[in-house]
Amino acid sequence: MENSGKLSIKNWAEADRPREKLLEKGRQALSDAELIAILLGSGTKDLSAVELAKKILHQTGNDLNKLGKLSIKELMQHKGIGEAKAISIAAAMELGRRRKESENKQQTIVKSSKDAYEFISPYLSDLHHEEFWAIYLSRNNTVIYHSKISQGGISATIADIRIILKTAIEHLASGIIICHNHPSGNIMPSDSDISLTQKVKEAAKLMDINLLDHIIFADKSYYSFADKAQL
Repeated sequence: MENSGKLSIKNWAEADRPREKLLEKGRQALSDAELIAILLGSGTKDLSAVELAKKILHQTGNDLNKLGKLSIKELMQHKGIGEAKAISIAAAMELGRRRKESENKQQTIVKSSKDAYEFISPYLSDLHHEEFWAIYLSRNNTVIYHSKISQGGISATIADIRIILKTAIEHLASGIIICHNHPSGNIMPSDSDISLTQKVKEAAKLMDINLLDHIIFADKSYYSFADKAQL
């Protein structure tokens, strides 16, 4: 249950109200903590909403990506965060992710590993488990289709090469980029990653389809087999 002695934003001095600051100076003028404070609406008896937001951010290393990964229960572990406030934060984080995904649909040509990483980022960000995805491209590297191939646990997922190639043939793809995430943040490929890459490359070649890259995804970095000349 949320603290009955909460300090509401409407009781603050005019200059300290983030809602009014947003209206007067624009949303870009607000800090991350002030934006989160608007979501919270109120603080506790001892902390203003901004101070509470700063405390939450501090405990996540001031990293919005880490904040976006927190579950409702994990958010509620913060003193002063009840279910309603936790849901508001989680909903805002999800809207941000969906906005990236929506913008991503406009990016239809993949010319580099960075393009592939940015394209797949909305689908693999903030995950606590491994997922394996494939991007299918035309001869001029326009994205035709993309899909999740499989989903695994914390440390591994299994990709079925037959599904990858079947989908490529169905969409008349000339190229494939395969992608999977490492929730640990370690982007270095495992022996099984290397083996799978070679198997997909050889199988695709029989269909006159090129494996253009294998991206190992982490929230802030990636590993490209193509960039490392491992294809």
